[in-house]
Amino acid sequence: MAAKMSVRRALHFIDVSHTDQLSFVFGSVNGQLRSAFSTLAKQHAKNVFSFAIVTGNLFSEAQDDEQLADLLAGRIEIPCSTYFTVGTTPLPAQVVERIEKDEEIAPNLHYLGKRSVTKTSEGVRIVTLGGMLDQNIVAGLSQEQHQPIHTESDAKALRGANNADILLTTMWPVDIWRNSSKAAKANIGAETAPSSQTIAELCEALKPRYHFAMSPADLCFEREPFFPETSDDKERGIPITRFISLAPLGNSAKAKSMYAFKLNRETITQPPEGSTITPFYKPASKKRTADQAEFSRFQDGHHAHDHDHRRRKHHRRERSPPPGPDRCFFCLSNPNLPTHMVCSIGEEAYLATAKGPLPTAATFAKQGLDFPAHFIIVPFQHAASLSAAAMSEDEARRTFAEMTRFRGALQGMVAAASKRKLGAVTWEINRARNIHVHWQFLPVPAELVSKGLVEAGFRVLAEDLKLGKFAAKEFGTADELPGDYFRVWIWAEEDDAEGGRVVGKSLLLRFDDGVRFDLQYPRKVMAKLLGLEERTVWQDVVQTEEEESADVAAFRKAFKDWDFTLAA
Repeated sequence: MAAKMSVRRALHFIDVSHTDQLSFVFGSVNGQLRSAFSTLAKQHAKNVFSFAIVTGNLFSEAQDDEQLADLLAGRIEIPCSTYFTVGTTPLPAQVVERIEKDEEIAPNLHYLGKRSVTKTSEGVRIVTLGGMLDQNIVAGLSQEQHQPIHTESDAKALRGANNADILLTTMWPVDIWRNSSKAAKANIGAETAPSSQTIAELCEALKPRYHFAMSPADLCFEREPFFPETSDDKERGIPITRFISLAPLGNSAKAKSMYAFKLNRETITQPPEGSTITPFYKPASKKRTADQAEFSRFQDGHHAHDHDHRRRKHHRRERSPPPGPDRCFFCLSNPNLPTHMVCSIGEEAYLATAKGPLPTAATFAKQGLDFPAHFIIVPFQHAASLSAAAMSEDEARRTFAEMTRFRGALQGMVAAASKRKLGAVTWEINRARNIHVHWQFLPVPAELVSKGLVEAGFRVLAEDLKLGKFAAKEFGTADELPGDYFRVWIWAEEDDAEGGRVVGKSLLLRFDDGVRFDLQYPRKVMAKLLGLEERTVWQDVVQTEEEESADVAAFRKAFKDWDFTLAA
């Protein structure tokens, strides 16, 4: 049975339907390929499974070459679509070679990837995070998709999937044994299996119907179903999660190593008998932590660690070292990143709404946008600029290309929603003191673009602030602009006899260390053009988390047809 898959970093912000058929799950197969798929074939003949999943290791480190050769040659029957990820051992070189060539591993056998969101042909949404947490990698997403390791950033990035029917991980979520009489009876606790706080947070965020994880030994742990303290999703009712860790196939203890299940399609309004409150629940502290206080500095584009010149006017002091990715407020590895504001995640960059947006949800309502539409486009890599000096040449090229793709998608959405009444402005401030490069995006009335008023606004204020002079510049690759600069893309689409034409231009303003560049300069220009001067200071217009989340939801609905990160 074919599957529509997205084995990639992309996240799908869509609902799914559910199958009435049974599905099948293995514990670690550990290279026993003939035995596992022979058993599956026999069970499939009786029950007809929609798909099967292998948790943990499909292959073993001492893999039987004959069985592997038979599998790759299609001589081992796999009766239904079967999905697997990497567990605690690397995948065989022959398997990796086929994956990298985008070739079929074997009929009906599909590699989910180590970090992925997949929608099967039956409409079942599987979120996958394989491998063990590598704490030596302090920042960023892991690049190797076949090695049995992942980073904290990998787990954090997947939270943007928002929901899952099935969560598949190698490690257990920490505290999964809390509130469980089954765990207490079996003496299951922190020492039983490798566990991770970030996977607990991922499970808590996605609220999967089933969470399957690898068992570290001859042990099967099927926890009582659990539910969150509160649930705001009235359509889904009370989200119930079932955590199951199956023993390895053929284990000496004869613990359960196979499991058949059917996804519950019904809305649950009352927790099932024997269920518990989520083991991840922790009472919120009313005391504001130092991290939370520092987090309040995060905003729409002004780095949290850049000090306002007015604050430093009378107090010269040595600069502290620049923050690393764990403290950078644009890095996915920062535990304080406001993940509820992340809208879409690609391969090299992500899109998020801005803190303290310049427009309100009503600003462009007459033009068809019921959300502020102030966004930041942020590369994954913790780098000061989009250049080969800050990242590799290939990474700079790929990152610039995907950020440009996000910009184009936003422009297309804005033009379509407004029937070409709105254009857009995107800008970047590049300085040697930058911490994490990013772009900001804002809609603007198309008429202001076509009449040259947007360009004039940037030029006039730059002269008033003695920042320098602009030059028209087409931006192609990422590594062609050394030094400090400000660049802006001004864009709109106008109606004409042939249906539409693009107007606007891109401008470049270079400056050196002698220029005290006002980081709020582009926001001041846009505030003046939009008649929103009272909202110039972002700190004055910070929204509640509920308002921010509502804006993200409204945007995702409008952006669905333009979001290239969603599976086809």
